[in-house]
Amino acid sequence: MSHNLQFYIDGAWVDPVVPNSFDVIDPSNEDSFAQISLGTKADVDKAVAAARRAFNTFGFTEVAERLDLLNRIIAVYKKRSADLALAVSREMGAPRQMALDSQVGIGLAHLQKMAQVLKRFEFRHVKGHHLVVKEPIGVVGLITPWNWPLNQITCKVGPALAAGCTMVLKPSEIAPLDAIIFAEILDEAGVPKGVFNLVNGDGPTVGQALSSHPDVDMMSFTGSTRAGILVAKTAADTVKRVHQELGGKSANILFPDVDLSTAVSKGVAGCFSNSGQSCNAPTRMFVPRDRHDEAAGYAKAAAEKFTVGPADAAGSKLGPVVSQIQFDKIQDLIQSGIDEGATLVIGGPGRPAELNRGYYIRPTVFADVTHDMRIAREEIFGPVLAILPYDSVEQAIEQANDTVYGLASYIQAKDIQKARDVAARMRSGNVYINYPQWDASLPFGGYKQSGNGREYAEYGLEDFLEIKGIAGYEAAE
Repeated sequence: MSHNLQFYIDGAWVDPVVPNSFDVIDPSNEDSFAQISLGTKADVDKAVAAARRAFNTFGFTEVAERLDLLNRIIAVYKKRSADLALAVSREMGAPRQMALDSQVGIGLAHLQKMAQVLKRFEFRHVKGHHLVVKEPIGVVGLITPWNWPLNQITCKVGPALAAGCTMVLKPSEIAPLDAIIFAEILDEAGVPKGVFNLVNGDGPTVGQALSSHPDVDMMSFTGSTRAGILVAKTAADTVKRVHQELGGKSANILFPDVDLSTAVSKGVAGCFSNSGQSCNAPTRMFVPRDRHDEAAGYAKAAAEKFTVGPADAAGSKLGPVVSQIQFDKIQDLIQSGIDEGATLVIGGPGRPAELNRGYYIRPTVFADVTHDMRIAREEIFGPVLAILPYDSVEQAIEQANDTVYGLASYIQAKDIQKARDVAARMRSGNVYINYPQWDASLPFGGYKQSGNGREYAEYGLEDFLEIKGIAGYEAAE
């Protein structure tokens, strides 16, 4: 039985208070392939009430019980991996193998890492004659995006469960099916009723109802900076904690001493990964001015290797972007790069010639980009790279930091000490030196308008905890 038109509330699949069907579009062909129901404030009220009741018990469970729960979830998640991958691939366009290996794989990594963290995490310690305790914050509202849906669901739900919180999840209505399967996974794993609740819906209705709800103690939001501001404003009246992971415009500084061919090729791959739909994508590549044309040539060669096609096509390296809205936004920004005088190295407006349906973007590289152009300032969220020449590393650092965003920075250098020195000066929550492997144990989050709070491993767990000081816990001698 499909649960697509239902919500998961208080341990059961239930019909919405007011049915409101919504088409889920396959971006590879623009066809509707499933329907969900959009929720209302009444559905949110039911879910929050269930979470509040459940917190009275789950908030006081032993660590061993929550660890056992996480391990059961991991086992069922592995069993449902193929189902999750197919859902993600169809709803947001990730090529099939990438959906399984990366989209589903990253979710498993977060759950496994959280289980490891929970085994050794200290929730209390004695301080003189006193006790300091870390306790679950309570009922949390979780709002997740469509671009890496399982990444964001697991790196919120995992630490929330580990902390002892209860929760209501609102996934993106554009990519909701993986979240429905995830709810089925938690149900099969035996999550106590009311601990996890799922209500589908849009931001102005369900998102706002969660953010403003007086019985929600914290909001954890991942999405655009624009939407994150609305969540924070709505949450302010109830003075709840708000944790945000928002947009980015990450710089990639290539030092003069690097192997330029390798550094540029890897930079293009990082920018184009997931069809460019990653908030920490290295979209601004800074290269020495005297090697700018050489870098542009390497970028063109690298971009030519990215085959664009449907998610279910064997040779597709880049699937479509997620929606007509995103497609139109990216097209507008590509055109702005041309209009403002950047050199179009490869790609450009429109779909690839062989594709007439689907939200496909031509892999695009701009050279001779100046710091004031829109393509250097605005988050594009598509496979579009801007190459900016610099006259000195100092100038590159200054321009890299001159942005409202601060999620990630990338540095490529043979001299590791110089790279470390520059890393200390980057105003971003993450710095990646010489394209390291992704690591679920590092904190993830941004400075400035890229958000606040941190996710992943113990850093994510800490954000779902309150700190209580109990004075006089130990008798004085």
